[in-house]
Amino acid sequence: MTAQRVDAVQQNVERPKRDIEWPTVGERHAYPSEIFNEDVFDRKKMSTALPKPIFQAFSKQAQGHRQLDRATADAVAHAVKVWAMDKGATHFTHWFQPQTGTTAEKHDSFLTLKSQIVNGQEETYAIDAFSGGQLLQAEPDASSFPNGGIRSTFEARGYTIWDTLSPMFIRRGPHGTATLYIPSVFISYNGEALDEKTVLLRSNEIISKAAVSLLRVLGDNDTQNVSTTLGCEQEFFLIDRAVYNLRPDLKITGRTLIGVPPPKHQQLEDHYFGQIPSRVLACIAEAEYELARIGVPVKTRHNEVAPNQFEVAPIFEEASVAVDHNLATMEVLHQVAHRHKLKVLFHEKPFKGVNGSGKHANWSISTDGGDNLLDPTSSPQTNHRFLLVLVSILDALYKHGDLLRASIASASNEHRLGANEAPPAIVSAFLGDHLSEVLNAIEEKRPVADFSQPHLKGVSVGGTTLDLKISSMPPISRDLTDRNRTSPFAFTGNKFEFRAVGSKQSPSFPVVALNAAVANSLKLVTADLIAAQGDKDAPSEEDILSVVRKYTISSKNVRFEGNGYSDEWVQEAEKRGLPNLKACTAAFKRLLEPHNSELLTSTGVLSAAELHSRYHIMVEKYAKDLLIEANTLSTMVSTGVLPAAFSYRKELADSINSQASAGVDATPEKKLLQLLTKECIALTDAVEKLEGFIAKVDELHDEAQGEAAGSLLTAAMEEVRSHADALEKQTADKYWTFPKYTELLF
Repeated sequence: MTAQRVDAVQQNVERPKRDIEWPTVGERHAYPSEIFNEDVFDRKKMSTALPKPIFQAFSKQAQGHRQLDRATADAVAHAVKVWAMDKGATHFTHWFQPQTGTTAEKHDSFLTLKSQIVNGQEETYAIDAFSGGQLLQAEPDASSFPNGGIRSTFEARGYTIWDTLSPMFIRRGPHGTATLYIPSVFISYNGEALDEKTVLLRSNEIISKAAVSLLRVLGDNDTQNVSTTLGCEQEFFLIDRAVYNLRPDLKITGRTLIGVPPPKHQQLEDHYFGQIPSRVLACIAEAEYELARIGVPVKTRHNEVAPNQFEVAPIFEEASVAVDHNLATMEVLHQVAHRHKLKVLFHEKPFKGVNGSGKHANWSISTDGGDNLLDPTSSPQTNHRFLLVLVSILDALYKHGDLLRASIASASNEHRLGANEAPPAIVSAFLGDHLSEVLNAIEEKRPVADFSQPHLKGVSVGGTTLDLKISSMPPISRDLTDRNRTSPFAFTGNKFEFRAVGSKQSPSFPVVALNAAVANSLKLVTADLIAAQGDKDAPSEEDILSVVRKYTISSKNVRFEGNGYSDEWVQEAEKRGLPNLKACTAAFKRLLEPHNSELLTSTGVLSAAELHSRYHIMVEKYAKDLLIEANTLSTMVSTGVLPAAFSYRKELADSINSQASAGVDATPEKKLLQLLTKECIALTDAVEKLEGFIAKVDELHDEAQGEAAGSLLTAAMEEVRSHADALEKQTADKYWTFPKYTELLF
């Protein structure tokens, strides 16, 4: 082991523990509910800080009933400035989500200079000011963010605009200061969406209108708004920062480009739900504390399957707020990990040979009265509202599964999908035995089979009861459906879990694609229901079941209850006509397929220009990611792997010569030297080949570059890695430059 690696391991062992003080109320620790939202300018704080007419005007604007006038904006700006500065804020920022997968911010001070003429002399003095205009709008450089050709370098103007549906909050900074964060959308000078939030807000409105229209036909005249809810299970790795700093591949690309899995990793299945390491627990607990203060409702934390892999999951919220909170969670975890001398890795596949990370997006639809439209209740076969919404979703998935696949495509997620640890690239839906039976029975016009299984302890409402045959144990309620972790889109009780979303990406666009597709299908279902109703005052049960039956039959091919990892499913999916888009470039193209482009543009989620812009951004990022990885790998091999192997070759050669002089048989050393030399030659040739491909891809542009990067670089990098990993096994550890998986994962 090199001196640098020894020092990194020693730092890990000797690093002092970091402690923070949990706040107290009187003589006791504060409850989580007492900390929650402490640094959020929520409606409750706003109603206290604003005059009643101003607050009512703002509330009407936020509900879409009127525009926000300047007087109201000025009043809100003054109130939030006073609140934030009382908490130590010195700056404010419009916090937005460019198409980079993360967030962006520019900090401006509340400090303003004013001048006045006194006795013929100009005097300048400082004040703290924040106007309604500054609250509503700011101006970042639109040409410096991904824009897919919408903005040229000389067309720099763009705007961030306050999203009034997402509450403002403060983030704590250095020296006891803080910054006021204003969640915002980001648009170009001409009004095109350059971000993830704008299109998400559009899709939320579209699905709300479509769902309310359906509810009206069903006799619900009270619901005025329907919202999508979302909860993102965020998986990640935490590794020691000292060893991370010695891995250029992790620092530059987020994943290890070389490295041999250790003899023990996850095969004993002893890490999942195991005891959280104390240093990791301290880090996550501190992150949860900071997140609670800014209103992020983290509910669950646990070990994941792979060594040093973990997960945090929130309580579900309205989708646009949930996306804000997911991105805030990633940022806070990153910052807090740094304080604990750890590094958080959000890449979907940072380590070869062990499970990668996802962001399971749990999606549902709820009314403004709090009803979950995906709650099947104990008798889903008679819950007509649920059935109509369910078949609308299945119809959307069947017709636009390739759009959902495109929405989660990236160079990093490509390593994870279909790797027996994540859903395959084939988009299908899992409903479970009970709901499948309900739909099958409706299709076949027969009674639903009885799923109740009587036991000694009776039947639980909403499902069956499991009897453990242990007298001291209470009855255990069993859900209506099992869970299928191999399905990319699984029904899990009262929501769908979109499991294919990548851990590093923003969940916004996958939700946008889903919202748009479901909204379109809701419109079709509503139209068919109205047609079936005819002249009647309300649709009859048979009218409703006839529509449910129609869409059950037409979308049946997208339903799959088996093992999504199996080769048999790949063959079966092909027979059903379901696309299997393994390559990112093939998935990206589906954005522009007429059935998808028409969906996105006709619903108003994206304009044609915005759609083509997003397509070009995705292709360009894919090519750039692969080029960065290829160049990083080439450098690591040339400056680290081969020099280490050469040093060991020299040692072996010197040893062979010394033993020959002493008349000692050096056969073992000769065999090892021959193997080492063979791999060095193979690796040198592979690197030369890779560098040739890099030069070729560099010369290309747009779709051609993306295609070439995917077809040339990925295979060439894998060939380089195979020889580099062989050398890692053969080279004496004292020469190996980079920390190995054993140091990174344990």
